[in-house]
Amino acid sequence: MPEYILRVNGVKKSFSGVQALKEVNLEVRIGEIHCLAGENGSGKSTLIKIVSGFYEADQGTFELGGEIFTRISPKDAIHRGLQVIYQDFSVFPNLTVRENLALNMELSARRKIVSHARMRSIAEQAISRIGYNVDLDERVENLTVADRQLIAICRALLYDAKLIIMDEPTSALTKKEVRSLFSVSKSLQQQGISILFVSHKLDEVFEISDRFTIIRNGVNVVTGNTSDLDRTTFAHYMTGRNFQDESYKRKDLGEKPVISVRNLSLRNGYAQCSFDLFPGEILGITGLLGSGRTELVQTLFGIYHADSGSIEVRGRPVRGGNVGEAVRRGIGYVPADRLTEGLFLPQSIVRNIIVSKLERLSTAFGFLRHRAIADEVKLQVSKFSIMTSDSALPVQTLSGGNQQKVVLARWLANDLSVLVLNGPTAGVDIGSKYDIHGLLRRLAADGLAIILISDDLPEILACTSRIIVMRDGIIVKELDPAATTEAQLIELSTGAA
Repeated sequence: MPEYILRVNGVKKSFSGVQALKEVNLEVRIGEIHCLAGENGSGKSTLIKIVSGFYEADQGTFELGGEIFTRISPKDAIHRGLQVIYQDFSVFPNLTVRENLALNMELSARRKIVSHARMRSIAEQAISRIGYNVDLDERVENLTVADRQLIAICRALLYDAKLIIMDEPTSALTKKEVRSLFSVSKSLQQQGISILFVSHKLDEVFEISDRFTIIRNGVNVVTGNTSDLDRTTFAHYMTGRNFQDESYKRKDLGEKPVISVRNLSLRNGYAQCSFDLFPGEILGITGLLGSGRTELVQTLFGIYHADSGSIEVRGRPVRGGNVGEAVRRGIGYVPADRLTEGLFLPQSIVRNIIVSKLERLSTAFGFLRHRAIADEVKLQVSKFSIMTSDSALPVQTLSGGNQQKVVLARWLANDLSVLVLNGPTAGVDIGSKYDIHGLLRRLAADGLAIILISDDLPEILACTSRIIVMRDGIIVKELDPAATTEAQLIELSTGAA
């Protein structure tokens, strides 16, 4: 019996002359959880698509279940026990859980008559493998992202999966859902199933994987045991750069607050919240989902109108419930979901950057000043190190980190007093994450007041000058990051004694 479920040997792949993979090697042992890590654009997705039969390699071979291939069809890969769970999970939202689980089995058996009893039996068999409890008659569109992911895993097990590849499986999950996924993954491992966990999230690599492989620019960098890895080394392997977690200390830029919040309350959101935000400060707000943190900052931006309490910007009261007024007062907001709330994905990078200041880039008669637009975009692309060959390209062609930089550039092209960021580094790779951290520190040092909401506790501790912890809609504690630990933040966020 072979020791490895998958062995990739010297695989090369290019697209239109651009080398995506350059003699990449990968070995996944039977019954192990192996992390394939790399920044966006490193070649991870290309490698997955080759071993699953979506692409054909230009050169090299791979061994799957003891058989050697130069190419394979998706159908043959599935028959040999390989299943890929992509970020969209490939489920049918308008069908029930039962139908999603059993449909492929029914189609592959070429059955002409649908038996609901047989489909239920198939679905029950699938969910029993991981002890998943779900209403089989519920439409998938009514379920959470985590539930959809578990359905995709259960469906993979119906095909006697021996190797499950999970492509960025935690990108849309809460911390609680991530823990649940990891528990399921460990259960599958105990059943002898191998998992190739594709991620660029450092904490996940340490928590879930036995071994790791890192690729950068289509080339192997290192393979080894996760227990031999530390955070600094991991970041260096991923990016080729050396990073240091610098703490941020606010300069003394005056004691008059930019924003003063007093006894602010919103029904079903938060209650009696009070704080000040000063120039040059990075105020961190953390807490579990549902703690009220997002509703609080969205009230500052005018998305919600508070039921009671007051907001003052530079000593002047704000009515609230008016985004236009907030923007005129110099408040910018970077939302948690840049794809649906922060960007116009099909539109060009140019349009996404200038949309917030069209009036100032137009003539008195409403005509765009194209030279001024070109100069503005060139300035912002350079200032934020946005990696693009042409700013006329759709913003959706950029990596996650560069998309986030476009959102930041849009707001900072205006004269802001306050920038509110909700999860600014979620879904971006390590290099872009550190770039964004450095940018926030520089902006704050120049006098901008920043509010940073994040689940990433190391980020909160490293980037902020003051931390507010929220739980159940209440501010429970204000902390100095220099004298605070991750364990303390977790205890305050959860209410654990």
